[in-house]
Amino acid sequence: MLKLVARQSKLLAVIWLIFISFLFFLPGSALPKEDWLDAIYFDKWVHFGFFAVLLFLWRFYFPPSAKYHWLLLAVAFAYGLGVELIQHYFIINRSFDMGDVAADMAGAFGGVWYWDRYIKK
Repeated sequence: MLKLVARQSKLLAVIWLIFISFLFFLPGSALPKEDWLDAIYFDKWVHFGFFAVLLFLWRFYFPPSAKYHWLLLAVAFAYGLGVELIQHYFIINRSFDMGDVAADMAGAFGGVWYWDRYIKK
C-alpha cells in the first residue's frame, strides 16, 4: 500500500489539496454546530489532521533532503494563512483564527516528522 502511495503521491497530494480546500471554503452555515465539538477543540484537530496528511503526501514527491522539509513547511504556512484570510474576507459566516494556523503548522510538522521518521530511506 505504501508503495502505491509513493508512486501516486503527486496525484494523491493534489486530490487531497482540492478536497481540503473545498471543505475550508464552505460557508459557516454548512458546518456542524455542536457544543461538544467545541469542548474537544474538534476544529483544531481537523486542521492538524488535514495538514499532516497534506505534508506527508507532498513529502513523497520531493527528494529526501531537509531543505525540502523547510520549503514544504513554508508553503504550508502560506497556504494555511491564506485559507484563514480568505475565510475572513470572502466566506460567509467564517472568520480568521490564528489558532487554526497554529494547528495547521503543528499538523504540517507532524506529517513531515512522520515521513522523516518512518518512511525516509
